[in-house]
Amino acid sequence: MPKEMAGPLRIAVAALALTLVAAAPAGAASKGSWDRKQQRQVVKAGLMAKLPGGFHGEQPLTSDQLNQAFTALSAKTGEPPAPRLSAAPISVTSFDAAVVSQLGLDDAAQIFENEARSAGLTPPSYFGTEVVARLLSLRFNHPFPNEQLELYPWDPITRAEAAYSFAQVLQMSGWQADSVREVASHFQLPAYTPDQLTPLRLAVSKIGMPYVWGGETDGPSYGQVHGGYDCSGFAWRVYKLSGNPAGAAIRGRTAAQQAGEIPKSQRIRLKDVQPGDLLFFGTARFRQRATEQNVIHEGIAMSPDFVIHSSGQGVYVLPLYEGWLRSEFTWARRVL
Repeated sequence: MPKEMAGPLRIAVAALALTLVAAAPAGAASKGSWDRKQQRQVVKAGLMAKLPGGFHGEQPLTSDQLNQAFTALSAKTGEPPAPRLSAAPISVTSFDAAVVSQLGLDDAAQIFENEARSAGLTPPSYFGTEVVARLLSLRFNHPFPNEQLELYPWDPITRAEAAYSFAQVLQMSGWQADSVREVASHFQLPAYTPDQLTPLRLAVSKIGMPYVWGGETDGPSYGQVHGGYDCSGFAWRVYKLSGNPAGAAIRGRTAAQQAGEIPKSQRIRLKDVQPGDLLFFGTARFRQRATEQNVIHEGIAMSPDFVIHSSGQGVYVLPLYEGWLRSEFTWARRVL
């Protein structure tokens, strides 16, 4: 990746590339063996060890195994090991928080957490570390038909999921931490109106939920084997399934339908984006008709510079001022 790329742009491009690469272990994937390559990498690097009978990626990661991995990482990086965790089950969010701490990015995570809280969004306690974990592409998207392998934020993390995250860490070369801090330094939220706070509080509460194609709820529904959200399903949950009166005008379920059902005179340009707006992305030009081919993604504006959306890393936050979301922005829609 060219060195001249700005930090946030590199993060976004890397995240998109890793999402595409992540589709490789499809087909007959199992809960414990979907990432054999990453399992071999972390075993070879000394971060994790095989168990009797094999790696057993389906088993929950124990605190001893995590602490041993941090000791090995510390020896490689020179950074002190993160605080040791207790013997309690390690959830996805507690694992992500521990890895973020091991990488020395607690300061960036705290910025995201503090700013969201100061803006009145009442974020969950793991908001900041989940934002950072996804900026670093630590999470894996299990594509259809393997969505039953997804983990909820509160689920115990498996050895396979931990191996994938540790393999991502092993590939880091140093610029990622600086880029995360650069994004954090830009994370400033405006004073929200009461109407803006209602949907954005709901959106922020879903941080870390997995991406599931067709998903629009926290649990299995409408034939979905796992709870989670696709991009338009996330907006559908926030504005329609919540019963928010502002969502009454939204009729279409897909991003293209929601982008195309308003008159062209009501389309909003990037410079005029406000919190709570629906943002659409793809190859469509501003005056072009929206189709399922040229409007392929959707998010919700937290500010003119930041978006919360559901993509390959699940529900997370990305910059709008730079990166692939900016370059693929088509138009926005005012809902509030």
